[in-house]
Amino acid sequence: MLVVPLIIFAFFTYGSAIATRAYMEEASAQAGTALRLAVSALSGHLNRYEALPALIADHDDIKDLVSAPEDAALRDAANLYLKEINGLLKSSDIYVVKPDGETIAASNYDGPASFVGQNFSYRPYFQDAIEGRQARFYALGTTSLKRGYYFAAPIRTGADIRGVIVFKVDIDMIESSWGGGEYKIFVSDPEGIIFMSGSPEWLYGAILPLTADRIARTEASRRYANARLAALPVTRHHFEQHELMTLAGERGSSEYLVLSHYMPAEDWTVNVLMETSSIRAQARTALAAVFLFLCIAGLAVAVLRQRRARLAERMQMQAEARNELERRVEERTADLARVNSRIEEEIAERRLTEHQLRQTQADLIQAGKLAGLGQMSAALSHEFNQPLAAAKTYTDSASVLIDRGRTEEARDNIRRIGGLIDRMAAISRHLRNFARKPNEKLGPVSLDEAMRDTLEIIAWRLKAADAELLLALGPRPPVVRAGSVRLQQVLVNVISNAADAVEGLDDRRIEVSAFEEAGKVVLTVRDHGPGVPAAIAERIFDPFFTTKGVGKGLGLGLSISYNIIKDFGGSLAAANHPEGGAVFRIELRSAAGLMPEAAE
Repeated sequence: MLVVPLIIFAFFTYGSAIATRAYMEEASAQAGTALRLAVSALSGHLNRYEALPALIADHDDIKDLVSAPEDAALRDAANLYLKEINGLLKSSDIYVVKPDGETIAASNYDGPASFVGQNFSYRPYFQDAIEGRQARFYALGTTSLKRGYYFAAPIRTGADIRGVIVFKVDIDMIESSWGGGEYKIFVSDPEGIIFMSGSPEWLYGAILPLTADRIARTEASRRYANARLAALPVTRHHFEQHELMTLAGERGSSEYLVLSHYMPAEDWTVNVLMETSSIRAQARTALAAVFLFLCIAGLAVAVLRQRRARLAERMQMQAEARNELERRVEERTADLARVNSRIEEEIAERRLTEHQLRQTQADLIQAGKLAGLGQMSAALSHEFNQPLAAAKTYTDSASVLIDRGRTEEARDNIRRIGGLIDRMAAISRHLRNFARKPNEKLGPVSLDEAMRDTLEIIAWRLKAADAELLLALGPRPPVVRAGSVRLQQVLVNVISNAADAVEGLDDRRIEVSAFEEAGKVVLTVRDHGPGVPAAIAERIFDPFFTTKGVGKGLGLGLSISYNIIKDFGGSLAAANHPEGGAVFRIELRSAAGLMPEAAE
């Protein structure tokens, strides 16, 4: 049971060391690049000014000044020259020092912190230059209190050294580029005191113990003037070959990877620090990822092994099931042999039953044909009653007109009778398609013409009911896509029903109106009768459903009309008007813009 925890402990212990080493190597390479760039930037910046002090020392005005240092005119000329050169070179300060250390000319001669009159004999750069050597020194100015790098060169007149020219370079520009980056960069002197840093809080802090000897050497050169020196709380240690440094601060301790480079000409050490927290976090993340991958791989292996075990178990169960199935098949075979004989007996009985069933089916088909024929006869009787009544009226009228010698009017009645007969023939042809979708061509039909033909058929019915038909088809009656004869059938049925509804009432108006709506033509037929009872609203379009008395209707008119409108691609609906009476709403597709043609 302890094996797994021990393996996990060993994995994290040794794995963490390996991962940290790898990421530490990578971070060290990156920090090394940053260190080389910092050193190159410092060296390049300082080397630009290295030859300038000797060139300025060779100028005639400077040589004349150190030959006659008390000459006011020479001092003024030298001051102006140094100020001009300082402005051109963008250096910090340039000044001339006598052999006794007193400054007699400076580029800042007219400033509040002028070097003129100051004595710098204590500075190492002066001591080296007065002895005839090129000198360098970095320090905090005692007068300007500004950090800088000093270049010094002897001023020679002939074989004698008459003074020293000092050239001070500002290093703030380079230092400002070190702030806010991934790395912390600082420069320390031989005593371990930080002179330049991208972190201002580290300035004048010591990364080496401030022993008495170090403090004495620093105070003797007055390198940092009156700046307060303090040792930083630094702890040094190593991770393999990498140098690490832990620095305590207000927000806790931070561990850094340290890379250093010594610059012998400047006697500086440039240090680049990189926090190891991100390195160790990357190592932990990588280790966790590897561990997770191993866990997933182990889980996958376990799942695979479990599936193989289940497969083997399933195969064994299938073999057992197959054996059991074979045994049952044998038993079933014996049972089937016994059942087979009984089936043969039942076959003979079923053949006799099948013969009787076929005879019954033939009888039912014949009965269905007779029922269909009866329905067709009833439909023909319903549809022909109205044209026959109109024809009878025209016949009686024609006989009277002939007796009176009005032959032309009689001939017109006879022509109308012929038209009714033609319509009856068309109706009989279309009633055969009552129960199926017809195949005849549809086309544009003018509602105005369809309504005129309809009125010829139902005029007698309106007269008998003493009903008043009010038409409102608009100034340009709509054109619909339909069949003209079947559309007349629908209008005859709907208007006849409206006449039945208002017969015997005080208000016997029937209002027919049409308008276009969203690409469709809506035709409404409203009566002022009792309306449609709610109890029969859902059955009003069913075949053979009627509320009329015996002998007054077969209940086919609205059913036929509903199917005709449906064949046209429209709809027929019935509702009650809010002010009383029934409203039949017929919606048909508009054929606006096309000339009406005969569709049937």
